Amino acid sequence: MQKITTFLWYDDQAEAAAALYTSLFPNSRVTGVTRYGEAGPGEPGSVMTVEFELDGRPYAALNGGPEFTFTEAISLQVECDDQREVDELWAKLTADGGQAGPCGWLKDRFGLSWQITPRVLLDLIGDRDRAKSDRVMATMLRMQKIDIQQLLDAARG
Repeated sequence: MQKITTFLWYDDQAEAAAALYTSLFPNSRVTGVTRYGEAGPGEPGSVMTVEFELDGRPYAALNGGPEFTFTEAISLQVECDDQREVDELWAKLTADGGQAGPCGWLKDRFGLSWQITPRVLLDLIGDRDRAKSDRVMATMLRMQKIDIQQLLDAARG
């Protein structure tokens, strides 16, 4: 049993958010839906929480109303294997009102921040050759969606 679960607060879009997220990653599924009863505070019968897994990790989404919204102070980072995966996730998460941000960050249409990060970026920034690492970092800082070929070109100098 998982002891810690990431819990996400939505106005009234928890079910739609969970459906989108579980469609993007393998080994992902909705595991439960709880509905508001007569005691409220939501409309009786409406979705209160959605429990779901993303690549086997548990999450919960609450339809808690408009009082709280997401900020960039929390994000979900996805390590991608290649440019195809970066491009696909970027397109799907920015669709229908999502917003591109700097350095591989974006907000989905629900306002949740994501970092779409190719593994090679992490490897290159962590390289022992500081000049190479600095060139890659400077290149990445000029990007929105990460372009792996540009990173590799910067690494070569």
